[in-house]
Amino acid sequence: MAERVPQLSVVVPVYDEVATVEALIEEVESVALDLEIVVVDDGSTDGTAQVLEKLAAEGRIRLQVHARNQGKGAALRTGFAEARGEYVVVQDADLEYDPHEFPKLIAPLEAGKADVVYGSRFVGSEPHRVLYFWHYVANRTITLLSNLLTNLNLTDIETCYKAFRREVIQSITIEENRFGVEPELTAKLARLGCRVYEVGISYSGRTYDEGKKIGWRDGVRALWCILKYNLRR
Repeated sequence: MAERVPQLSVVVPVYDEVATVEALIEEVESVALDLEIVVVDDGSTDGTAQVLEKLAAEGRIRLQVHARNQGKGAALRTGFAEARGEYVVVQDADLEYDPHEFPKLIAPLEAGKADVVYGSRFVGSEPHRVLYFWHYVANRTITLLSNLLTNLNLTDIETCYKAFRREVIQSITIEENRFGVEPELTAKLARLGCRVYEVGISYSGRTYDEGKKIGWRDGVRALWCILKYNLRR
């Protein structure tokens, strides 16, 4: 019997998200699409591992485990390699992004118009939680520099929500282990000549007290990665 090919593979990188990960999986499961959930536990130590083992034993997720924390890029590298769906989307485990927007994300892929779709927090009329001004400035600066070198006119390269044709994302070798994966992917997708679309999404961001992990060092690394992956021959 031929192996089932899901419409959508949802790749979920997880590190110490015991408070939200099961609720997130329930939200993904409620989306009216034919999907598989590929979770990569990136060395969690807060009880997340036990929750994920239970979900895997129930057959609700496909679980991959890193023995030690390596970073979001490393988790995506593992998750993308495991994906079997026609399309692949990234979903963080912290409930900042709404899985019910998956149909909107994959619509340009299904229409044959796009190879990659970015979900932008800065276009459209969807609701957004108001948080850190300097994060906004840093994000727009990183996106502007990336656009200058890729010749794309994206508004939000740091967004979690990126959807791909599976053959496209599996053709890319991810080198970055941490948050530098975002500008790395954008540079490599542009170099491949991929058809890139953007759609507006909602965003319910977290504060640092609520568990937000990205910091200023990741912003500096992102700037370096933009130069590295766009200027390297």
